Amino acid sequence: MSEIQTTKCDLAVIGSGLAGIAAAVFASQNGIDTCQIGVSGGILYASGYLDLMGVHPVEDRKIWVNPWEAIDALVRDVPNHPYAYLSKADISQSLDQFADFMADTGLPYKKNENQNVAVVTPVGTVKSTYSVPVSMWNGVPALADGRPCLIVDFWGLKGFSALQITEMLKPRWPDLRAVRIAFPSVDLSIDLYPERMARSMEVDDNIVMLADEVRPNLNGAQVVGFPAILGMNTTERIIRRLKDLLDCDVFEIPTIPPSIPGLRIKENVETVLSARGVRIFGQKRVICAKQNKEGGFLLDIGDFTDGKPEHRLEADGVILASGRFLGMGLHAGRKKIRETLFDLPVFQPADRSSWHRKNFFDPCGHGINRSGLEIDDSFRPLNQSKKPAFDNVFAAGSILAHQDWIRQKCGAGLSISTAYAAVRSFMRHMQR
Repeated sequence: MSEIQTTKCDLAVIGSGLAGIAAAVFASQNGIDTCQIGVSGGILYASGYLDLMGVHPVEDRKIWVNPWEAIDALVRDVPNHPYAYLSKADISQSLDQFADFMADTGLPYKKNENQNVAVVTPVGTVKSTYSVPVSMWNGVPALADGRPCLIVDFWGLKGFSALQITEMLKPRWPDLRAVRIAFPSVDLSIDLYPERMARSMEVDDNIVMLADEVRPNLNGAQVVGFPAILGMNTTERIIRRLKDLLDCDVFEIPTIPPSIPGLRIKENVETVLSARGVRIFGQKRVICAKQNKEGGFLLDIGDFTDGKPEHRLEADGVILASGRFLGMGLHAGRKKIRETLFDLPVFQPADRSSWHRKNFFDPCGHGINRSGLEIDDSFRPLNQSKKPAFDNVFAAGSILAHQDWIRQKCGAGLSISTAYAAVRSFMRHMQR
């Protein structure tokens, strides 16, 4: 049997969701020799919208216009929420730095300073978010002003219905119409897949044919909404081209998973990170982790299904951004929830009967949603004695305890800002 290859690095980021991506971004910006390991699961569910803080208290379903005021209220009521370990200046700086990086990858974002905005979801509801991909931004003022709008979908595309969106939004947006058209250059005898559609839109002839299909249906529309399939790598160019061809504003609406906005983030970010020296072990998991004599970590990497190590990392420090159950950072057994790599203590309800409420849609949420790793003010997971389990292991994102990011509408802000804090704490550790 051949010897397993070993790679040395300063920092190993475990996880390839938004928190893992953000940690790798901030580490690379600070010149840290970084490796990232993870399976791209959660990021493919991303809508592209970056929530900061939208709902608190969740049981009252109170929606906030100013996310910073919402964070103030949250921290007063939930003093062990991950946001409580961060200053608002740090949260703001982390979001700005991440947005700058995303612009460098060709995926710019736009926001109204200190204000959440209303955006359309794939099922025709309206949600509050903070930062919006530029490809989706024209939908924000169109929804706010109620300007005449046409929503387009395609024969053969499943999971996105322009008619459903218009019917759901009619009370709020009366001058909204739907149309279903043929997608250019695709054999209609097969189902349409968003990734295939997005890649085909990189061809200019297909953009022209799409505009030709839409134009007869405008009938005074000032803005046109498409499912998020307008390209993979040159979306801004495609939207500008469609605007010129249709003589009206264009915007995207997220689709149900697999999400093209999430796939764009994954592909574009990994391309830039790799060019900047981050070594990415994609579609791999850390099978085993143990501390070496020097205090660093040996991480065996491979295919989780067969448990065979294919590569070994020697890392001075680790950021756990492995997510909850979907990312396999946490595992729910018959009696308890456990952290899967270091067997760190997990904050959780006292017994399994308290994991869930009887009503699935209970406005208070479920106890299991707030389970996760408790941390100190350096974002180091705590042991049973409430002390840091390791000096050089840090945690970020949804694996952290005392937050319910889905109901609180704070998932992206939580992921990005805690990754920022974890990287800064690792840097302080390295300076000792």
